[in-house]
Amino acid sequence: MRHVEITVSTRAHDEVLDITGRVEEAIRELGLAEGFVVLFCPHTTAALTVNEAADPDVRHDVNAAMAAMVPGIPFRHAEGNSPAHFRSALLGPTLMLPVEGGRLALGTWQGVYFCEFDGPRRRRVRVYSLPVDRAGGPA
Repeated sequence: MRHVEITVSTRAHDEVLDITGRVEEAIRELGLAEGFVVLFCPHTTAALTVNEAADPDVRHDVNAAMAAMVPGIPFRHAEGNSPAHFRSALLGPTLMLPVEGGRLALGTWQGVYFCEFDGPRRRRVRVYSLPVDRAGGPA
């Protein structure tokens, strides 16, 4: 299974970055015309999600909602970043997205977000190519 790795550099402790364009670049690099991409974030304090990308305030709202759902309560984990682990678990490390005509087949307002909960850091996202043939089966 072919893949391309995207590097994401975050600048804040909690940050939501639109990586849609970077994923589209990876699809072109992989030469995928029809099929799916699987995005995987190999970090326990970051996550991936799809949400509205038209209004930049959505990124702020995602951060605020995650902080409200998993506040900095006393946890046993000695590193002090337990809220980041739980926020990551809520959104998850993986997305599977359709590709049509060499582009992500997202809804009108959708974008792909990388969510940082323990930054700033240099992170990675792997983009795996899952092509399908014209009959709809694996290529």
